[in-house]
Amino acid sequence: MMNLIYLAIALFALAAVLGLVILIRWLTSKDAPRGVVYSHGVVAAVALIIVVVYAVRNPANFPQASLVLFIISALAGFYMFYQDMNKKMSPLALAFTHALVAVAGFVALIIFALG
Repeated sequence: MMNLIYLAIALFALAAVLGLVILIRWLTSKDAPRGVVYSHGVVAAVALIIVVVYAVRNPANFPQASLVLFIISALAGFYMFYQDMNKKMSPLALAFTHALVAVAGFVALIIFALG
């Protein structure tokens, strides 16, 4: 069952790399490739679903802090994606908050996996 957590860690790591590409492009006032933007969201969503499935299967022992942090990060990500689809910029502070909360969730997930 821990294999699911390891898969989620790998997928979140990939999502983080894709997110970093998006953030760098955004900071240099360039549009990120749409494929990178969509892949970031899809990979992160799949990883989040895996953590939710793990939580449902292991209600007595699941990465609660990680799950909460990733859900908060996902909500911010959905908002930024919605703004992007409407050709509006999201505040840069929101992008950094989204990233920092996701990193905190990632660290919490690794601590859970190692514990």
